[in-house]
Amino acid sequence: MKLTILDAHTTSALALGERSSHHPSWDPLTALADLTLHPRTAPEEILERAQSAEALLTNKVLLPKDILTQLPQLKYLGIMATGTNNVDLAAARAQGIDVTNVPGYSTESVAQHVFALLLEMAGNISGHTQSVREGAWVASPDFAYTLTPFIELAGKKLGVLGFGAIGQAVARVGYGLGMEVLVSSRTEKPAPFPVRWVDRETLLAEADAVSLHCALTPDTQHLINAESVQKMKPTAWLINTGRGPLVDEAALATALGEGKIAGYATDVLSAEPARADNPLLTAPRTWITPHLAWASVEARHRLMATLAANLQAWQNGTPQNVVN
Repeated sequence: MKLTILDAHTTSALALGERSSHHPSWDPLTALADLTLHPRTAPEEILERAQSAEALLTNKVLLPKDILTQLPQLKYLGIMATGTNNVDLAAARAQGIDVTNVPGYSTESVAQHVFALLLEMAGNISGHTQSVREGAWVASPDFAYTLTPFIELAGKKLGVLGFGAIGQAVARVGYGLGMEVLVSSRTEKPAPFPVRWVDRETLLAEADAVSLHCALTPDTQHLINAESVQKMKPTAWLINTGRGPLVDEAALATALGEGKIAGYATDVLSAEPARADNPLLTAPRTWITPHLAWASVEARHRLMATLAANLQAWQNGTPQNVVN
């Protein structure tokens, strides 16, 4: 069968046949299909590249109904991620296209990144390192100095909004660091360590650090806005590794400028790649990473293995991880 990948680069920068310990090989997929790789695909290139493919893989390329209806030969569509909002699932179902995703592959990587961001805000590691490189320690009259307060996380309250796999992993790490864990989610779930279930307003009001892990829905879009920030402590930190539109970026940038919260660290923005006019790019006490929390070496190897397993299961008539 003919398999085309529309945006291969972020999953693995390797070409077919190349090897690297830092990037997963495409070999598991070449063993299953006649594979064509495209590092990136612009909207106007989709139809030409997908025209003869029986199976497509996409990460972020948009496949709406008007595109899918022009691909009558397409039978399988694999999303190279967990989120499915880039594909019109109803249109695919109506057309008899099976759509799969890859759940759970990046849980530990994202949880690790949450605390990389939180520890940076609590200790200003990068700022202190830069000051040493610039000679401040050499010139210091003292054996130690701090540029900003160094805050201990033990004993602080970690608020986790959303308690899926990643939210649970973040809560587990926070508890391991000695934090009191507050959780707000649509459904209460048991945890193997103490957590305190609260409503959203209580979590925002009490937490010293708030980490966003809820799905993007009409109810959660702009969950963090001018009104909700007012409920937070001025010493609180906000971390977003979920979805950019969970945050009203203009309102949050204004709040940061007015000192309403201590800092915002995010791996996601409302538009990606970042737009030059995004107000968070110039907001004070803001840390932004380029949507890399999912992309550890280990996570991308797990992703590749599941992509191949999904396709093989579908070929064998026992599809798995079907989302439509």
